[in-house]
Amino acid sequence: MTSARAFRDLVTIGRVVKPQGRKGEIVVLPLSDRPERFSELRRAYVPGLGEEAAEVKVASWWPHKGRVVLKLVGIDTIDEAERLRGVDVRIPEEDLDSLPEGSYYHHQLRGLRVEDEAGREIGTVADILKTGAGADVLVVKGPAGESLVPLVASFVRQVDLERGRLVTALPELVDAAH
Repeated sequence: MTSARAFRDLVTIGRVVKPQGRKGEIVVLPLSDRPERFSELRRAYVPGLGEEAAEVKVASWWPHKGRVVLKLVGIDTIDEAERLRGVDVRIPEEDLDSLPEGSYYHHQLRGLRVEDEAGREIGTVADILKTGAGADVLVVKGPAGESLVPLVASFVRQVDLERGRLVTALPELVDAAH
């Protein structure tokens, strides 16, 4: 028997869009940097009672129009699948692949305290924008408003997950010589 997991502590890899077919299949929009992970997925979690996560077993999967169709064990009708519409599909952090040194998953960066190189607090990482033009951008919200910081080494000088902080050079302060 597995111990109870809090749903909020899991990592989102997709969102259920709608039922598919008549046997309880669901269409999932992949929200993962590795959509191919669905081919290896044997278990996942959906919201359960209260704050808990409910484990679901994946019987099969297949790609469909840029999305993924999952057949979950025990979800056998359109009505049962409909109850999952709009919910996140999540996995435990330990199921994620290891990243190279200096690389981080987006969920690890959200909520980090952001400081400049002198140690002055700028705010907190509220979101990460995928620009499609190379580097993603950190959305940092703080007392002075919102700052956008490119997620590249010339701006992000240090990430310290243990201390919950990220050190950055703000874009308007970066010297062209860096």
